[in-house]
Amino acid sequence: MSERQSRGRDRKLFIPVPPVKLHAARVLDLRGSDTAFSPLAPSTGPWDAGRLCPGPFSRGEETASCEPHPCPGALPFHPGRLHHRIFHRQLVAYTPLFMAGSTGWTEPTTAGHTAAGDAWGRGGGQSTAYALAFTRTPGFQTPSEFLENPSQSSRLTAPFRKHVRPKKQHEIRRLGELVKKLSDLTSCTQVVDVGSGQGHLSRFMSLGLGLLVKSIEGDQRLVERAQHLDQELLQALEKEEKRNPKVVQAGSQHPPHHVVRWVDPTALCEELLLPLEPPPQGGARLLLTGLHACGDLSVALLRHFCCCREVVALASVGCCYMKLSHPGGYPLSHWVAGLPGCELPYRLREGACHALEEYAERLQRAGPGLRTHCYRAALETVIRCARPELRRPGVQGIPRVHELKIEEYVQRGLQRVGLDPRLPLNLAALRAYEAQEHRVVAFFSLALLLAPLVETLILLDRLLYLQEQGFHAELLPIFSPELSPRNLVLVATKMPLGQAFSVLETEDADTA
Repeated sequence: MSERQSRGRDRKLFIPVPPVKLHAARVLDLRGSDTAFSPLAPSTGPWDAGRLCPGPFSRGEETASCEPHPCPGALPFHPGRLHHRIFHRQLVAYTPLFMAGSTGWTEPTTAGHTAAGDAWGRGGGQSTAYALAFTRTPGFQTPSEFLENPSQSSRLTAPFRKHVRPKKQHEIRRLGELVKKLSDLTSCTQVVDVGSGQGHLSRFMSLGLGLLVKSIEGDQRLVERAQHLDQELLQALEKEEKRNPKVVQAGSQHPPHHVVRWVDPTALCEELLLPLEPPPQGGARLLLTGLHACGDLSVALLRHFCCCREVVALASVGCCYMKLSHPGGYPLSHWVAGLPGCELPYRLREGACHALEEYAERLQRAGPGLRTHCYRAALETVIRCARPELRRPGVQGIPRVHELKIEEYVQRGLQRVGLDPRLPLNLAALRAYEAQEHRVVAFFSLALLLAPLVETLILLDRLLYLQEQGFHAELLPIFSPELSPRNLVLVATKMPLGQAFSVLETEDADTA
C-alpha cells in the first residue's frame, strides 16, 4: 500500500460549505402544517410552473440571501452558477392519475392549470402534487428501438443484447451514450462505474464505445459473472469481425477492469481514484457514473466528486431511496435542510421507488393482479402478530398471486421471511382483510401520487448540494419512464458547459 493510499484510506468525506441564508420557510412541508403548503390540499388558483410555493414572498424575504430569482419566491439563484433549467420549463408530463374517492380517471393537466375536480374539490390535490414534481418525460419519443421486437433493442448489436433484458438494454445504451458525450466534453481520461453489478454498462462503454473503464462492485460473485460475460462478449465480437472483416467495431478490444471493493459512503475510496494507465501530463481526469446506485452509494459518488480534484464529471442515476441513511444520506444541501418538515420517513422514501407509469396501466386494466397489495398487507399483519420486532421484512416475489387463496399467499410469505408456514391462521380475519381489497388499492394509489414529488425533493437536494459548492449540475430525464421508472440522471461538472448540457439528452444516430 502506497503512502498516499495509507494516508487517505480512512479519511472522512467532510465537505465544509459556507453558511447560506435561506428564504425557504414556506415552500414545502410534507406534513401539511398550518403555515406551509400541503401537497394534497386542493389548489387555490393557477400555478406558475417555475415556482415551488403558492404565493410570493415579501420583498424582505426575496432580498434576505442571494440574488432574486427570475420567478419571485422560487429557489435561491447563485450568481455565476448554472441554475437548474427544469424550473424554467413545463413540469408536468402527460400521465393519467387515479382520483381519490372516484372509480375513474382524471384528464391530464398541464403546468400552470388547476384540475377541475368535482363538487367536493377532489382532483385538485393530485394536480398540485404532480405539478411540483420534475418532468419525467425524456426529450425523445417512445423508444423506437423496440418496435420491431419488444425484447431486442434495434440500436444495439446482437452481442451486446445477449443476457441483457430489454429494460437494461435501454438503460445501458442511453446512459452509456450520455457518459461518452460527457467524457468528450470534459476531456476525461477514465470512467469509473461504481456499483457495476454484472458489468453490463461497463462492458458497453468499454467494448462498445471505446472508453477506458474501471468497474467497481462489492459482490465477488457478481464480479466473477461480469468477467465471464466480458470474455464471452470478446469471443462474440471476434467471430463477428471474422464474418464481416469490413465492419469496424466502434469500441476498443479492452474489456473493463473489474475491482472487488465495497465503497464506504463516509470515507474516501482510494481504489476509485487510481488510474488504470499512466496519466497524461495534466494528471488523471475521472468521470464517475452509477446506474441505479443503491441508497447511500449515490451519495458517495457525489462526495467523491466534490472532494477529489481528479474527478471532473459525474453522471449518477439513483435508486432505493428507502436505504438512505439519516442523517448522512439526506438531506445534503443547506437549502433543503432548512425547510420545515423536510424529513422523509421510510414509507415516503420507499414509495418514491415505485413505478407510477406502470401502475397507472395496471389500474386501467383493473386485473386480478391488483389484489397483491391486499394480500401483502394481510401478510404484514400476520407477521406483526407472530414477530412484533420483525419490521419491514423483505418478501421475495411470490409468482401468480392472483391464482392463490389469501391463506396460501400468507403461508408462502411466512416461509420467505423465515417463519413457520404452519402457524395457525385466523381465516375469518383473513377473509375480512380480503374484502377490503379495493380500499387497499385506493390507499396505495393515493400514496403513489406522492412518489414523483418525494423523488423530486431527494434529487433536488442532491442538485442543490452540488450547486451550493459552486459546481455545475443538471437533472435530465434520459430513460423512458415506462421502461425505467428511475429515469433522472444527475449530471455535474467542474467546468461550465453552457448549452452543451442539452446535447447530453439527445439520441445518437449510430448503434453499437
